[in-house]
Amino acid sequence: MTQMHIGVPREVVPGETRVALTPNEVRSLTAEGHQIVVEHGAGDRAGHPDNEYLDAGALSGDRANAFNADIVLQVHLAGAGNRAFDSDFDFDQDLKRTRRSAVLVGLANPLSHPEPVRRLAEHGVTTFSLDLLPRITRAQAMDVLSSQSSIAGYRAALIAAERVDKLLPMMTTAAGSIAPARVLVLGAGVAGLQSIATARRLGAVVHAYDIRAAAREQVESVGGIFVDLPLDTSTAEGSGGYAQAQQEEFYARQREVLGNEVAAADVVIATAQVPGRPAPVLITEDMVRAMRPGSVLVDAAAAQGGNCALSVADETIERFGVSIIAPTNLPAGAAAHASRLYARNIANFTRHLLGDDGPRLTVDDPIIRDTLLTRDGQVVHAGLRTLLGVDVPDAPATGALHTVTAERN
Repeated sequence: MTQMHIGVPREVVPGETRVALTPNEVRSLTAEGHQIVVEHGAGDRAGHPDNEYLDAGALSGDRANAFNADIVLQVHLAGAGNRAFDSDFDFDQDLKRTRRSAVLVGLANPLSHPEPVRRLAEHGVTTFSLDLLPRITRAQAMDVLSSQSSIAGYRAALIAAERVDKLLPMMTTAAGSIAPARVLVLGAGVAGLQSIATARRLGAVVHAYDIRAAAREQVESVGGIFVDLPLDTSTAEGSGGYAQAQQEEFYARQREVLGNEVAAADVVIATAQVPGRPAPVLITEDMVRAMRPGSVLVDAAAAQGGNCALSVADETIERFGVSIIAPTNLPAGAAAHASRLYARNIANFTRHLLGDDGPRLTVDDPIIRDTLLTRDGQVVHAGLRTLLGVDVPDAPATGALHTVTAERN
């Protein structure tokens, strides 16, 4: 493996507390011969002061030092992704600090926000977005979305338990018994399953719904009760096991039959998302109006627009006596463990990327092909070119808009 100069900048997106590499992963990578420069204070909010990085073998420098590297590892890619692009920070300055030959690795949310990727291409950097990793066995150790979604689901359940006006478990006291609270989880992906498991551990009775019929077994495996709606979901599951977008008529019917379930819940945790699309609106204003005053709705899909029509990103509002909480970065609330898992994912990807002669940019490998966004001054991801309406005939096609591969988990 080629020895590389790796930079780790401090995250500057508002509310972000994670760091791309922790001292443990720095220690491992430096033992493999890589030189790592960590920006001053990059790990402070995740519980890792500069001295821990120095003890692990890293160098400490300013922001320019961190970006002046062969490979720059980040949580949010400089100048890309909705949260980074919409912040007040001048990400163009970071791009100016970056070598045109550099490789950037992080999260860009490019299928939902493709336009900022043009800026990365224009600068000439090679960029990889880990939120496009294919769902194949070989990529599991690099699966950032799964590791971070698991933390998001756990925290969503805790936030709901803190806010709702009931206790979650059944209790028997001298004053009498109280029934367990009823929790409804919408979406049974990684985040939803972790919400179900956490709410069950806290003692609630948990019902869960997912558009994918295959989710029933997963819901029941973590103690949930699957909500079976009279809907045709034969086209609901797309490639890689992800939910697939449906026509608005389907969502309208879904909202209609979900109304009773939502009204009966003390807590609703909404996690339903479709890759590359706005989150489907599953909960209308009328559905919130029918909920019991004092109940809580946590919209964990708020970063993608939200599953509730009333959600306001990163705010807690009250409507009809119902608290509606819409956090957009739940993993940042558990920065130490979120960073530990993210760092392990991104370090594993970096090892996979590097060959004997430097970064391997072969499109024969689905892990490389599907995550590669820009190269040689061009957007090379086929799905992004489609979204951007550009034609790059001389560039090798990389990932599709929705990853299709023979390998499955």
